[in-house]
Amino acid sequence: MQVLVPYRVDEPKTRLAPVLDDEERREFSRLMLADVLAAVRSAGYDPTVLSTAPLSGGDCVDERPLTVAVNSHLEPNTAVVMADLALATPSVLGELFETNEDVVLAPGRGGGTNAIVARHPQFRVDYHGASYRDHVEICKAIGASVRTIDSYRLGTDIDEPADLAEVLLHGDGRAADWLDDRFELSTSNGRTGVKRY
Repeated sequence: MQVLVPYRVDEPKTRLAPVLDDEERREFSRLMLADVLAAVRSAGYDPTVLSTAPLSGGDCVDERPLTVAVNSHLEPNTAVVMADLALATPSVLGELFETNEDVVLAPGRGGGTNAIVARHPQFRVDYHGASYRDHVEICKAIGASVRTIDSYRLGTDIDEPADLAEVLLHGDGRAADWLDDRFELSTSNGRTGVKRY
């Protein structure tokens, strides 16, 4: 199975700007990418980075928007795993990869789609808006069987400052170590967040 990991090289993770400067966001996003790639490899698959600009010798460069880029590389038996799933583990990815349906979806919080396995030849992604719901509708329209993987680890993509607490609490990769050198957990109003040392 082909495993694509889309990655935005320029100005990654702009919604983390309130707590991370430009260079920190680049560094942190690359570490999350490295953790995702390591988890995919440990699950027994060889990932391909689908990057918006040259990143390393083994990536596939496609500057187009996410939906167009992924669809141009989508073929039957392809998985797409987002690069900001800092909590992903080989075991949860293994469940995603090994589930036998035409399309397997791992929704993210807020209606997005954090990971997909597409085996149906007519399936195409659409990452605009509430993409999880849209992907379910696409499956119905083409007659594809679909299964949803209900996973906290795959459902937690790191986009907002509040998400950093999840990495400190539950992460064990390079991104978590990097954050741990700069932030500590902070509890106020019954919610756990982060603050700089």
